[in-house]
Amino acid sequence: MSAWDFYTPSADVPWDIRRVVHLHRRVVFGGCWSEINRDLADGPEAAVSRVLEGTVRDAGVPEGFEQLAGVIGDAAVDSGSAERLKAWWLYRCLFSPHPLEERLTLMWHNHFATSNLKVNDLRLMKQQNNTLRKHAMSPFGVMLRDIVHDPALLEWLDAPSNRAGQPNENLARELMELFTLGIGNYSELDVKEAARTLTGWTVRQDEFHNLESLHDDGEKTILSHTGKFDGDDLVELLLEEPAVARRLAWRLTDEFFGEGVVDDVALDELADGLREHNLDIRWGVERILRSQLFFSEANINSRVCDPVTFLVAPLRAIECWRNPPSTLVLAEWIERLGQDLFSPPNVGGWAAGKSWLSTRTVVARANYASALAEGRLTNPTQPPDLTEVLQPHAGSGDPREQIRALSEVLLGESTEEAILSIEATIVGSADINSALCKAMALLLSRTEAQLH
Repeated sequence: MSAWDFYTPSADVPWDIRRVVHLHRRVVFGGCWSEINRDLADGPEAAVSRVLEGTVRDAGVPEGFEQLAGVIGDAAVDSGSAERLKAWWLYRCLFSPHPLEERLTLMWHNHFATSNLKVNDLRLMKQQNNTLRKHAMSPFGVMLRDIVHDPALLEWLDAPSNRAGQPNENLARELMELFTLGIGNYSELDVKEAARTLTGWTVRQDEFHNLESLHDDGEKTILSHTGKFDGDDLVELLLEEPAVARRLAWRLTDEFFGEGVVDDVALDELADGLREHNLDIRWGVERILRSQLFFSEANINSRVCDPVTFLVAPLRAIECWRNPPSTLVLAEWIERLGQDLFSPPNVGGWAAGKSWLSTRTVVARANYASALAEGRLTNPTQPPDLTEVLQPHAGSGDPREQIRALSEVLLGESTEEAILSIEATIVGSADINSALCKAMALLLSRTEAQLH
């Protein structure tokens, strides 16, 4: 029996609201009631297919989304405001019809971590972001061949200073250590020789250029291969190494599973499958999302909720398109929550996991929940109308049933302890919507809300 066997609902592992919300929160930044009920009724095969095909969102997607997003992105670049570029990406996460693409773009941003604090060129950062999105589910070789010529990445890793006789090893080292092979699968001599292959790669007028006059055209020996290799040859040599598949298997499982859920046997099996399928990322993602392991008890609520999901998922759950938030305000919040988009902390990206939770960011999460409940994300300030959102799903309209429905759409489950605790804080309120907004803030501040 394999960890990657297809998930089949059973009495022990039922297809229920908890697992539907798990799929939505872990993979596509959350869902609203209509999407959750649809997927609950149609079953896991159809639900996962919608995620993969970009049809998972049946509400809140603006007409002409791509054209509108393009206008917003271009205006952000022209403004010179990094905050507006972050707002553009959050707009995509919140309203894109294909949120899996945005999830994977975020994953690749962490894999090929590039910071505008050094690049200092929003046009190049947006260009890189679009490249990552374009290849989000491509065979990895297609992405790697493109991204190693990316001007933002080359500037970030000092490629323009790498020339014959004066090698700079930054790009070569990260290409091996972080992007393809992983530590322990190459030597320091391999790095030095790889750096020689990359000499002459530079950026001119925001475009990649290969300057033959600066290239070291001598023989190099890399990973036991000898030849007059250039940078493109190096990429092909790396793609032939078995370690690449395991590195990619780790990256995908790190994105979709909690710590300790995937053991070495399962990781090696996924890596073998990726090798057999030409390192096809779509194949790997689909294998994961249709697996027993993804929907297992061990995987549900096993990850600390990343800042983008913590920010976006409640907005999707309460149907924020009724009164859309300011994405510029969201851009301010995402930085407070610990994930400054387009500015990862170092070449290794964000450490994620428990590192998302510090004294500062835990306070920021509670403050964000309050801001959402009080309507301070919109301009002008206006609390969300939760009575309208919950009315079709809360039975009699009893406060306890409304809190239960709110908890289920936000978190996938509701415990009696949580319901009783929150009900006690809002009992006697004359304004039911204000009471529900307060209940939402309390739910999002609970320990279980920090996991997904």
